[in-house]
Amino acid sequence: MRAAGILLPVASLPGKYGIGTMGREALQFIDFLQKSGQRFWQILPLGPTGYGDSPYQSVSAFAGNPYLIDLDALRAEGFLKKEEYSGLRRPAGKVDYPLQQDEKMKVLRKAASRFFAAPPAGYTAFCGREKWLEGYAAYMTVRGRMGGLALAQWPALLRDFDDTCATLQKDAAAREEMAFWRFVQYIFYRQWETVKSYANQKGIFIIGDLPIYISPDSADLWQYPALFQLDAKGALAQTAGCPPDYFSPDGQFWGNPLYDWDAHRREDYAWWKRRMRHALRLYDRVRIDHFRGFAGYWAIPAGQETARGGHWETGPGIALFESLRRELGELPIIAEDLGDITPDVRQLLKESGFPGMKVLQFAFGSDETNEYLPHRHIEKCVVYPGTHDNTTLKNWIQTEDPAALRRAKDYFGLRHKKELPGALLRAALSSVADDCVIPIADWLGLGLEGRVNVPNTACDNWTFQIKEAQLTASLASRIAKETKRYGRRNSAAGGTAER
Repeated sequence: MRAAGILLPVASLPGKYGIGTMGREALQFIDFLQKSGQRFWQILPLGPTGYGDSPYQSVSAFAGNPYLIDLDALRAEGFLKKEEYSGLRRPAGKVDYPLQQDEKMKVLRKAASRFFAAPPAGYTAFCGREKWLEGYAAYMTVRGRMGGLALAQWPALLRDFDDTCATLQKDAAAREEMAFWRFVQYIFYRQWETVKSYANQKGIFIIGDLPIYISPDSADLWQYPALFQLDAKGALAQTAGCPPDYFSPDGQFWGNPLYDWDAHRREDYAWWKRRMRHALRLYDRVRIDHFRGFAGYWAIPAGQETARGGHWETGPGIALFESLRRELGELPIIAEDLGDITPDVRQLLKESGFPGMKVLQFAFGSDETNEYLPHRHIEKCVVYPGTHDNTTLKNWIQTEDPAALRRAKDYFGLRHKKELPGALLRAALSSVADDCVIPIADWLGLGLEGRVNVPNTACDNWTFQIKEAQLTASLASRIAKETKRYGRRNSAAGGTAER
């Protein structure tokens, strides 16, 4: 079945309080998707944002982002008063992370104080079910007491997870703080379940995003240090990144801890099973970021200044996914097979059976053998004009290498480069690929202001936000018409996202 979807981070939804949330605007966007004939809503990771406001540097592989909590919904439940958060109101157009960090968290504490006056039975059940929650709550409590210092800067005494948790349980103030962080997650997950349920009822399925790596400042590294490549003092022995590529001539230096795959293998990938099971509760399909890292990964020894000093090491390969399948069944995974794709990656993709990705902005950097060109596509893949790491099509024609743009014009038989954005949208929709996902910024015809992220940079990313007035009925009608023209329109009111 051919299908289409739109890429839009939850934080980039319209929102009155400096960020998109899981409230009314999320439900309205689902209605927009339905009217547009779409089957998928692709989002970015839902975890708490970390260094550089990145959702790929989260303090937990399991927790949800408190910034995405809808305050109006909390007021409707009696946990907040309007005047307690009306001062956070901002015009939509750019995500305001300092506002979330400095002010929204204060508002959530006010809501928590009312919540705990009579916590619902569902809260106790949630806390008992989510086994990761205690470690996360303890981590956030210690991190707060350390003034926000990252894990690597904690004194050695606090690096021992079990001893520190035992100490926190003897401290009344610490127990209260941990309760707050449990409350935050309870509210987050309850609101997200409402959004996902509404989407599924409308025949819309969520494509989520699973970062391959965790953050060096995370509850996961604190709780499970034996699963990562650390030295005798608990510091990162090597870090993650990727070699020089299209995005960066020096490669990308991510700084994430690398897995000790031998340790994971000895426990039959138990941590990964917990993580994937959790992801499949949140999403209908899971896009795994940097899939090539499971075949071979770029390891950068401690002390290197750029990613150029790294080297390739062997990943777990198909054994990981075979283990996951034995416990979880078939996996609705999309493999982000971008970057330096070597024969071992191609073999792993073939063995896994997962669909890969085709990005049209990468199609014109070489000759007619380029695998991203539309005539090279296969059915079992997902085609994109660009991803969240690419610029918009409007900005692409202004910044791309002139030779690549000439090849693109020749390929489509165009005279002017200004015709290219429309041509790439049509090429994506008309591709033989089973699925096509288009960033909302490209449907809106936005320029640089619509870009979500510039890889290997840490400033002014993840701030893109649309305005409610941009999601017009005429836009929905145009998208529906184009989607139908190429046999991708979703007319179902329900069903399953699995193939």
